[in-house]
Amino acid sequence: MSAARKTNVLPGFNLTLGYTLGYLSLIVLIPLAAIFLKTTEMTFDRFWEVVTAPRVVASYKLSFGAALLAAAINTVFGFLLAWSLVRYRFPGKKLVDALVDLPFALPTAVAGIALSTVYSPKGWMGALLAPLGIKIAYTPVGVLVALIFIGLPFVVRTVQPILEDLETELEEAAASLGAQRWVTFRTVIFPLVLPALLTGFALAFARAVGEYGSVIFIAGNIPLVSEITPLMIITKLEQYDYAGATAIAVVMLLASFSLLFIVNGLQAWSTRRIGRNA
Repeated sequence: MSAARKTNVLPGFNLTLGYTLGYLSLIVLIPLAAIFLKTTEMTFDRFWEVVTAPRVVASYKLSFGAALLAAAINTVFGFLLAWSLVRYRFPGKKLVDALVDLPFALPTAVAGIALSTVYSPKGWMGALLAPLGIKIAYTPVGVLVALIFIGLPFVVRTVQPILEDLETELEEAAASLGAQRWVTFRTVIFPLVLPALLTGFALAFARAVGEYGSVIFIAGNIPLVSEITPLMIITKLEQYDYAGATAIAVVMLLASFSLLFIVNGLQAWSTRRIGRNA
């Protein structure tokens, strides 16, 4: 045991821990602490007035509601897409697999312009939907579409490796014992991929809730209708109201951390449950 410690490739624990904490502090902890400290310049009454203003509250509902719904939709369809890429062979499979990563590589402003062009009333999709009375661009639905677009790869790339490592013998054994397809999926496949699905959901939500570039063009930015919370922060900064901007940012941070904490707790619970049943 002592020989294994001496031949460890990584440097000593103290050096590694010190470097990790220093790097984490510079990149994450200090900026977050600065946000909270800046907010303390305001009185509580002023803080409450800023974070509960009607336009800001409406932006909370849109940003968090659309982010949660987009992450849920991406969890379902991201799983189906990952399953198709892993389990089936079809023409253009490599192209589809490459297109999944397009939102990663595409600048967010370009994605926003492209989506608003396609779904505007005169765009390719918007012109087809307009006679049906369906309007996507410059509405909350457009925000949802943009968040689905940028969040899908997080679910696919999180679930895909798990499905690739999943042994088909488990499904065959369940089928040989007379289990129907739905029973096999519910009792064999779903418990194994649930932690990855929750991770993909959390990543997609975290990306969506703070997204700005791809949303701002298609949202329309109509007060009390299609304004997102990051836009409220930018507006405060443009008005040189830095304390007000950090106040809204603090609310976003606390709400996001709470939701991610719940998701991580569910992920840990599902992992322990799989370990007990294994």
